[in-house]
Amino acid sequence: MIADTAKDLRGIALAATDASGYFAALYARVTARIGASIADATFADGPRLDRFATGFASLYIDASRDPSSRSGCWQASWKVVTDPRVLIEQHLLLGINAHVNYDLPRAVVAAADERGDLASIRPDFEMVNTVLAATYVDVVKALGRVSRWANAAARLGGGNAFNFSLRAARAQAWQAATRMYPMSDGARRGYVGELDRGVSVLAYLITQPSPVLRPFIGLARRLEEHDRTKVVAALLGER
Repeated sequence: MIADTAKDLRGIALAATDASGYFAALYARVTARIGASIADATFADGPRLDRFATGFASLYIDASRDPSSRSGCWQASWKVVTDPRVLIEQHLLLGINAHVNYDLPRAVVAAADERGDLASIRPDFEMVNTVLAATYVDVVKALGRVSRWANAAARLGGGNAFNFSLRAARAQAWQAATRMYPMSDGARRGYVGELDRGVSVLAYLITQPSPVLRPFIGLARRLEEHDRTKVVAALLGER
């Protein structure tokens, strides 16, 4: 059940001794919001969305608990969790990159295999975008408490850019699922490997930004909260 999954994610966030807890905290908050939306009958098929969201989250939970199971793009995320030069936002983007661009197509295909139909999943898939957009407002406020430049960036249009990027990533994930769904098992394995390599490149770009941006990133780092427990609490909405 999605409520239990949100609790599991919260537990992972609170137990983390490094920056890996940041994405887990954000994900726990988003999952709780989706669970509330399911309870409010926001989705056309709430029970199916509950199963899908739970299965989707399990891909991240498995990666967090079993390092040997991590794909290349998830390895890239965990590789920098103790690096003090990486911003809170970069840690979150690394998690979003791996989970949306790599895990989400696989979760969609798994759900379509179970149902025997891909197209009928699409309406609730799109409705999740609306829930995510609403959640983003709270996330920006939370980031503003631990990253003092985040609110300024949002006022300058960073918020709209983030929402657009997330929608674009989810749209790309759907396209990847559409390509993968009719493939044979062997072809799917090959495609998933290619997907992992491409998403790993994006992870590298997140951690190694353009030299032009590096002075700004250094300044942003000085404006961030360095206490891990405070960051996790803020992202969970508990501060």
